[in-house]
Order: sequence, then C-alpha cells, then structure tokens
Amino acid sequence: MLMKTASQSLTEQLCTRFAERIRTRLLAPGARLPSVRQCAQQQGVSPSTVVAAYDQLLAQGLVEARKNRGFYVREMAVAPEKYAQGAIDNVASSPRGGLQAQHVPVSATALIRGMFQSGSDKPQPGMGVFPPDWLETTFMPAAVRKVTSGPALQAFSLQYGEPAGDSGLRHALSQKLVAYNVQAAPGQIVTTVGATHALDIVSRTLLRAGDYVMVEEPGWAIEFARLTALGMRILPVPRRADGPDLEVMARYCELHSPKLFVSVSVFHNPTGYCLTPGSAHRVLQLANAHNFYIVEDDTYSHIAPDHATRLCALDGLQRTIYVSGFAKILAPGWRVGYLAAPSALVEAFIDTKLLATLTTPALLEKALAWCIEQGQLRRHAERIRVRLDQARGRSVKLAMAHGCSFASPPAGLFGWVETGVDTDALSQRMLDVGYLLAPGALFHAERQPSTLMRINFATTQDAQFWATFERLRAEQ
Repeated sequence: MLMKTASQSLTEQLCTRFAERIRTRLLAPGARLPSVRQCAQQQGVSPSTVVAAYDQLLAQGLVEARKNRGFYVREMAVAPEKYAQGAIDNVASSPRGGLQAQHVPVSATALIRGMFQSGSDKPQPGMGVFPPDWLETTFMPAAVRKVTSGPALQAFSLQYGEPAGDSGLRHALSQKLVAYNVQAAPGQIVTTVGATHALDIVSRTLLRAGDYVMVEEPGWAIEFARLTALGMRILPVPRRADGPDLEVMARYCELHSPKLFVSVSVFHNPTGYCLTPGSAHRVLQLANAHNFYIVEDDTYSHIAPDHATRLCALDGLQRTIYVSGFAKILAPGWRVGYLAAPSALVEAFIDTKLLATLTTPALLEKALAWCIEQGQLRRHAERIRVRLDQARGRSVKLAMAHGCSFASPPAGLFGWVETGVDTDALSQRMLDVGYLLAPGALFHAERQPSTLMRINFATTQDAQFWATFERLRAEQ
C-alpha cells in the first residue's frame, strides 16, 4: 500500500508505480488506467492525489488522456529511433489477411520481464517455470565438477565447441528420442541456447519477411512476437482439445500458402491439450499437400507421457522439425536446447546457428550428456511429475473453491482458468499486492480483452493467493 513519507509524497509514489509498470511493459501500450475514482478506492488515496499522479504521467509522455474515455498508456513510450531500447508498436492487421507489425508487440515480453523483476517472495501464479526448490539437485553440480576436472577440461574449454554441438550430447539425445518414437540420428540433431533459440534458428533459415506462418492460438506470446519481429504474417489457428482447427488450417493453405506451422502437440501452453492420432494424421496430410514444414515444440516432454502422440514420430522427420530443451526441468539458467530435423536441412540450420552464437556451451552440454547417460535426468523428471500431480490436485480444488472454472481439463504444468472478469485489469491489482498473473490477452496474436488466465499448478497451492484473488476480483 502507498504510505506518505518524508522523502516521497503519495502522488509521487503512485506516479512512480505506474511509470515503472509502463517502462517494464507490465502495462502495455493501449492499456487503460483505472478511472480516477476507481484508482483512489483501490489505492486508499484521495481523487486529487490520483489526478496529480496522472498529470505527472502525462507530462512524462507515458500516458495520454482521451476525451470522455480516461487515461491510456501511449502507443509509443519512447521515440521510434530508440526502438532498440524498447519502443515497440502493437500488432496491426495486414490487408492480406495475416497479422503483421512494424515492431514487436510490447505485451509479448511483459510476462517475462515480470518473471525477472517480480520483487516478491510470494509464489507467483503467472510464472512459466517450476519453483527453485523443486529444481534443486545434487547431480547437476556433480556433473559440472566431473567434466571440469583433469586435463580433459583443456580439450574443450579453451576453444570453440563443435558447430552442431557436443557429439556426446547429440548421441545421448538421439537415444533419448527413441523413447518418444522419434528416430533421429546424432547427425540430425543441432544443439542450441535453449528451445527458444532453436525455434529462432528454424524461422530465420526457412522464412523470409512477408511469409505466412500458422501458429496455434491461444499460444505462447513470445512466439507470436518473435515471428512478428522477423516480419512474418501470422495466421492464428484455434487450438481444440484434439489438436489445431483443421478447417481453419485448410482455408489458410488455400488462401495464403503458408511456409510453416508451429505447434505444441503435448501439454499445449496454455490449455494443456494433447494432440490425438487422428488430428496428427490430418495435419501431416495438409503439410504434404500444401508443401509446408511443421515445427513441433516439445518443451514439456519431460513431464509428459512418452507414448503421447507426436507429429515427428508419425512423420519420421520428413516435413517435421522437433524442438525441445532442458530449462523447464533442470534450471532456467541452463540454456541448453536442441532441434532434430530432416537431414537435408541440418547444414543450413548449423549455418544460422553459427551466425548467431558461433557456438553453444560445450561444458554444460557435456555435463548434461553425463546426466542423461547416468539416468539422473530421468529419475529427476519422475520425481517432478509425482510432485506436480499432487500440486495440480490441490491447486484445482483451491481455484474451484474460489469461484473459478477450467476452460480445459487440468493437465501438465499449466491451467487455463475462467475467472469471469477482465484479467488484464485484475493483473494490475494483483501486482499491487505482490502477485504476478498471466492474463489471457497475452496468449493471443492480437491482444484482446479476456476473462481467462494461465496459472502454474506448482505455484498456486497457496490459499492466501486465492483468498486475495477472490477479494480483488469482487472489486472489479
């Protein structure tokens, strides 16, 4: 709560709070600030204090006043020439039917910035990773010590790594993929700096500005933004319980000849849906008939059943490219990912990787290979799955007890929750008391009001969070 001090008035505190959220993109361009009366009630201050704070924001160029409508975050918070420092436009509709923008939509990085800067020791429902105490292990430090001891360290730490990535890790990954029925030789695998880097390599290699790309919606905000930044035209494909909307995909294929389809087949983010064999078969038929590639993002493979339907397993890496990583299951800071691809594309992917990063960290790759070969990673993932199942049960009960429902059956790490109120507005109120939400608007290619939010089952077992959520929701 705001508290008047000798060093800063209530007006200055309120202005600083809003300014910080605008600059760190937790309040996106175009977002409406609470009305003067509403803000005064929420913050426990007088309307005159709010008016003075809003006037300061106007003077700083962070908001604009719209006659009879209120105060809104400016579309461009800084000059266009400072784009590299964060000035970003919203997505605009392309006259040709796809979604295109001159710059990255600011809302895309809002959640990530919040994850980095939450400034609260409370469990964060909007986080996309497991809590740190879930990821604590002894085998990871042991693996690093093992690969950095003795003369072997000299062989790989004082020179660049292999262009495709550590050969030992690629061999271990090839064996690991067999459990998913994905047949990929070590020569078909390229290591990357996390799964996001793998997705970027594929896009930069196969696409050119102006190309059409089909992406599931709701979907990962960063994927929408990343493709937009590269100048692609996004074709949102509604995600159903059994897979993507095939009728929409077929229509896109006829009208726009897309070059790529990006899909999360298993434990889709944010719905938790898993692809069915029938839907997978029809997606592959479309890809063959209309000559586009499929990128299958299997980020959540470590907490998913091995037998889950994967496009790459059915297709045999002909029109499919498999992407995954280890940040979710080991540690967000261990940026080790990989892609498995048709042999004909591998060299081009390596070239793109080299242009961006020169190499990937051989030390971490060798340590990870040891963890896989010794079975440490598999046992760790099994423990996480058991713990997550228990957490999910508790979280679902709490959510339903506090008036929420689930838009899709709870599964995996995330829940897609119906709240009944605008979660963009609610997320700002929850920030005031130290909780970071993931509002539904973040998961759409074109930002729009939503009553949905994504929750992390591992971080929503706190009854205090749900009590606070219910109280603030009632004030909306």
